[in-house]
Amino acid sequence: MPVRSARSARSTASLPSDSESQGGHSADATPDGRWLLLGSGGRLAAYARNPEGLLRWTEDRPGGPAWSGPDFFPVPGLTHLSIAQGADGYVHFTGRRSVPKLDGVPAVDLVHAIQYQSGRPLTAWRSLGNPHKDREKAARLGVPAGAVDDAGTLYVLVRNAGRGLMLRREGESGKWEAWRDLKGSMFQDTPAVMAAASGRIEVLIPGEEGAGRWVQPEPRAVPERAENIPVAIAPGSAVALETAPDRATYYWTDPASGSLVAHRPGDWVIPLGGSPSGPVAAMRAVLDDYDCTVLAHCDAEGNVMLAACGTENESAGLWWSPTGERGTGTPGLALDAHGKVVIAALALDGTIRVARQNDEPGLAMGPSVRI
Repeated sequence: MPVRSARSARSTASLPSDSESQGGHSADATPDGRWLLLGSGGRLAAYARNPEGLLRWTEDRPGGPAWSGPDFFPVPGLTHLSIAQGADGYVHFTGRRSVPKLDGVPAVDLVHAIQYQSGRPLTAWRSLGNPHKDREKAARLGVPAGAVDDAGTLYVLVRNAGRGLMLRREGESGKWEAWRDLKGSMFQDTPAVMAAASGRIEVLIPGEEGAGRWVQPEPRAVPERAENIPVAIAPGSAVALETAPDRATYYWTDPASGSLVAHRPGDWVIPLGGSPSGPVAAMRAVLDDYDCTVLAHCDAEGNVMLAACGTENESAGLWWSPTGERGTGTPGLALDAHGKVVIAALALDGTIRVARQNDEPGLAMGPSVRI
């Protein structure tokens, strides 16, 4: 699948780059999960974080090109942020918060908020607590990941101090259920979670003795342990994408080669090349009337790289093309209101740059703009 990118361009819709225009807050990290999302009314929103909270940019109208923002939502002590969106368009934010204490052991908990409509305020941040009561164990809580099933239920997965996997989710009444210990040991951050269109949740987490995997036997059941997958995964690099009904393709960085691979449980590991410095971004899109998977990552030098292949046909090969941008963290990928592929990157200066697919064949991208 040909991938072509135009050079960067300055947009008349861009915001000034001075810190005052950023409301005194600059982005320094991309969230976990997909952080470029199509919301209600067909407008895209981009999210980033810093230690003080969450930043959001929103398209003024479906398809752009003008954007508003950033809006700032304070969450002091935020060390990590995971984003998940349901079929209802609601965006769920799950963060890990660490508050310093005089005795040197921070108070660590998870926090959660929801955005119901594009460009609108978030709900209040609510603490989800910590599965550990002892503060020293609580401080060793891992990085959360979230997924929303077809009923709008949020599942929060996190590694505990004993390096097993914990689950907390919303109940049918809207109240949060108690923490569930899904067991396991010797796991590493961060879980990769897939919410299938059928409503089933599937989880993969890297481990020292292979990757642990949990699947739901049916929607809304408690995820059950499946056999470990005997692979090595660079911690924090695994992502999941539904590539067929109830079937996940996992993408991760191989710690031995430093390159990206793809894997469907029960099949071979497929090398994809590249040298990602963090997790890859993955989504499906129709390109030239074919169902394709689009992938993007920042390489070790900070170059934003883009590729596409037929869905579940990675073994036919794919070719990484530079977009001309330099960034940090994981790029954002989304389809806009007109079905065009949009890629976003957190630039090294803390601004967000966005490029949109043009009308040429294949995956040809227009020039990027600063929003």
